Amino acid sequence: MKAFQVNAPQDYHLVDTETPEAAPGEVVVKVGFAGICGSDMHIIHGDNAFVRFPRITGHEFAGLVEAVGEGIEDVSVGDQVCIDPVINCGHCYPCRIGRPNVCTSLEVIGVHRNGGFEERVNVPAANVHRLPESLGLDAAALVEPYTIAANVLGRMQPHPGDRLLILGAGVIGLTILQVACAQGIEDITVSDVIDARLDTARELGATRTLNGAEQDVEAEAAALTGGEGMPLIADAACVPALLPQMLRMASPAGRIGLLGFDPTPSDLVQLEVIKKELTLVGSRLNNRKFPEVIDLMASGRLDPLALVSHRLPFDDMPDAIQMIDHHPERVRKVLIQIGA
Repeated sequence: MKAFQVNAPQDYHLVDTETPEAAPGEVVVKVGFAGICGSDMHIIHGDNAFVRFPRITGHEFAGLVEAVGEGIEDVSVGDQVCIDPVINCGHCYPCRIGRPNVCTSLEVIGVHRNGGFEERVNVPAANVHRLPESLGLDAAALVEPYTIAANVLGRMQPHPGDRLLILGAGVIGLTILQVACAQGIEDITVSDVIDARLDTARELGATRTLNGAEQDVEAEAAALTGGEGMPLIADAACVPALLPQMLRMASPAGRIGLLGFDPTPSDLVQLEVIKKELTLVGSRLNNRKFPEVIDLMASGRLDPLALVSHRLPFDDMPDAIQMIDHHPERVRKVLIQIGA
């Protein structure tokens, strides 16, 4: 069986490995499509502290159930499925209060255990989500990044009429944009420094875009809101140095959603937080957002394939990594076809 394995930072290959079997409580999925995520690139670069090598990566994938282990009743051979990569213990404090995505014993498929960049993968049946017939496996492979967007928006608790500012128009920024539109947020500003990304943001529903290399985003945000500030700010740029600016741009009672894993310290002006009574929320992975996103995709309110800039066969996976590394300006989402 063919798999894409990372042996150490910058050491990755297509390898032959054994076909997995379905243990009790697990299913074997024949992978159809898988998406390359920025966090997959972090693993390849050696910037992920959680991974242990060697590792078959990939946490965005969909396919067909090929085998079912003992004790499984809700999933059958032949089902079209996508996989929530979050595995939690069910017993620790976060799990007890309904926050399994920050479980103290958290495992992520494709990080802590082997993932979807292989022809067949065994996964816990509890993480399997059956797909409606109307949703193709290529689109379903991209459910996971949209759950990241749904999670951060849920953490920010939008109110009717709230304006939203998204910093960064990469894949995560664009998924936040699409989910926000699907949820009924009507005024959305997207900022980036690459015009091509901003063009895509407008195509996908942004009310307006700002090029931070050419415009003063803080001044523009103040002008747009009559000096009141932005109620919602989503940090999809994930640059710690932007935090002081986000605090200044936020409205009183505003909410700021943070997604980055950069360990660089940020300057936090406590006065800005207290005088406005701001809420800063971290958002990690997703907290049971797969059903919501699958419904949005099946209803046509999300168009995941609009994010895909490249579709490549599995054999071209190493070349895809090189392209993302050396020509990121050409790439949005790279989708790898693994099975028929």
